[in-house]
Amino acid sequence: MNIDQLSVNTLRFLSVEAIQKAKSGHPGLPMGAAPAAYALWAKNMRMNPADPKWDDRDRFVLSAGHGSALLYSLLHLFGYNITIDDLKNFRQLDSNTPGHPEYDIERGIETASGPLGQGIAGAVGMAIAETYLAAQFNRPGYDVVNHYTYALCGDGCLMEGVSAEAASLAGTLKLGKLVVLYDCNNITIEGDTCTSFTEDVLKRFEAYGWQTITVEDGNDVDAIDKAIKEAKAEADKPSIIKIMTKIGYGAPNKQGKASAHGEPLGEEEIVLAKENLGWEYKEAFYVPEQVKENISDITKAGAETEKEWKAMFEAYAKEYPELAEQWNNWHNGELPDLLNNEDYWTYEGDIATRASSEKVLNKLSKLVPNLIGGSADLAPSNKSVMKDREYYSPENRTGSNMHFGIREFAMTVIANGMYLHGGLRPYIAGFFVFSDYMKAGLRMSALMGLPVISIFTHDSIGVGEDGPTHQPIEHLAALRSMPNYTVIRPCDSRETAAAWYAALSRKTSPTGIILSRQNLPLLDGTGKEALKGAYILKNSKKETPDVILMATGSEVELIYKAWDILQEKGIDARVISMPSWEIFEEQSDEYKESVIPMSVRKRVAVEAAGDFGWHKYVGLDGEVISMNGYGASAPAGKLFEKYGFTVDNVVDTVIRVVNR
Repeated sequence: MNIDQLSVNTLRFLSVEAIQKAKSGHPGLPMGAAPAAYALWAKNMRMNPADPKWDDRDRFVLSAGHGSALLYSLLHLFGYNITIDDLKNFRQLDSNTPGHPEYDIERGIETASGPLGQGIAGAVGMAIAETYLAAQFNRPGYDVVNHYTYALCGDGCLMEGVSAEAASLAGTLKLGKLVVLYDCNNITIEGDTCTSFTEDVLKRFEAYGWQTITVEDGNDVDAIDKAIKEAKAEADKPSIIKIMTKIGYGAPNKQGKASAHGEPLGEEEIVLAKENLGWEYKEAFYVPEQVKENISDITKAGAETEKEWKAMFEAYAKEYPELAEQWNNWHNGELPDLLNNEDYWTYEGDIATRASSEKVLNKLSKLVPNLIGGSADLAPSNKSVMKDREYYSPENRTGSNMHFGIREFAMTVIANGMYLHGGLRPYIAGFFVFSDYMKAGLRMSALMGLPVISIFTHDSIGVGEDGPTHQPIEHLAALRSMPNYTVIRPCDSRETAAAWYAALSRKTSPTGIILSRQNLPLLDGTGKEALKGAYILKNSKKETPDVILMATGSEVELIYKAWDILQEKGIDARVISMPSWEIFEEQSDEYKESVIPMSVRKRVAVEAAGDFGWHKYVGLDGEVISMNGYGASAPAGKLFEKYGFTVDNVVDTVIRVVNR
């Protein structure tokens, strides 16, 4: 048995033994795809396990995240911080080897994966980032950015629509340094793919503008290596390599069957597989010395490659000191001092907060050079273009406005990949109602703690004539329910500036900035206080108010105006603008009590959306003026009147609550 085959079998049996010990997992992919993974990692990957965060490393995404045991075996074998004990602790509480990969760059895991298709889309984002940074920073003789992005996927990834969205865009953008290895074993959980997936995948990708390559024997390491090198030689097209494999290869009673996908092989089947594959070692989790030596030579070469890169960058920094400083700033995430920038906080006029966001964004485009982003074909409506920047394209890799096309889901996951790559601050934009299409990608942003910014416009029934299909109702509640996701719904231009500042300042949480289509007044007293999530906009004249009024976004105007009428009626109210529940909850108990004192039980909240979640703040004695169903098609003003979002209804509701 040659060293390549011995190394491949080592990967196979480390994986299936981890799964067997856990009594849980997916052995089929590791058994079938181990040769492809080995050909990539041992013969093509640019990496240094001693420095997992090296900026110019190749990126590897296991899109088929259920095959995580293979990734952990690779990481262990190649010297990353995944130990044999970690493999033995696979899928156990608090282990470093969870059931699906979770983002952990210190251990070489570039992204969380498992929701099928998202890995490919994230890899597209990484490949975009590579081309953009290369165009920004490379100079003759100094290719400081020059690496590839690889993804390993299965049939399931290619059935998910998000992979199609992302692959279509990747072909349009001619991302030649993106290579997808397609583990084609024709098996899913329910059985043979002929039941639901009979298309010619490579013809589809050829239509997208990809180079397509086939390897007929998934156990032929040399053929796979040759195919990867052929893919890397194509500069103007991304490449997909279809590798024909057998799920559970080597396990005689399960090979090629759906049962190999998602359950341990069983002790007896592992013994038979070892005999079948000529594996002579009975000890579990065994790594032969020849394999250790083989991998050691590979990783030493990787360390030398990084050493050469660092020497090159040192020379680059001497010749281009300003670029080197910019490089460091981009990768360290440093922000300018926006808090004390008077112009940043100065606005005039009554405008929609989507237009406010446009003004803020175009101030930021001059202050935060590594901002990059765009919209799902709605930029003219959601005002998400940086006007002093060009558009990114195959002809212009320095452009930082992105055309994502009508691909909300892929746009979201691509932005995650762009952030994961490093060096960039991506933002995305869409109509708020279409956050439904984005939700799975937003959830992964939150799970990984990626501070990607989403501009969500047309935030309520204020959309008007487009009707209920385009009027978000439950969407604020949906995003607020997501752990580690920050929602900010500003009421005017100054609060919108605060929303952007907060979003850029957050290090481990994505942010959705929720913006109006209709014009809103610039209210006295708004501004930096919004950075606390909620604050007193108009206070009561008495030390203890009779009632507390709370609102977000466009409805703050209603409670602001209601204050005067209530004063005339002898009701002393406190008006609170509450753009972000999440940020408010991060404040001290003392501050929260000073804004919404427990002693004041008469409370009214107003928001043109579902009321889910508001009862935490209004309590049993309060009321919420909200939407209890879907909207209708009519001018916005008529809709707000129909559904009770008027000053008169606020006043009447407050009187009822106070007199209850």
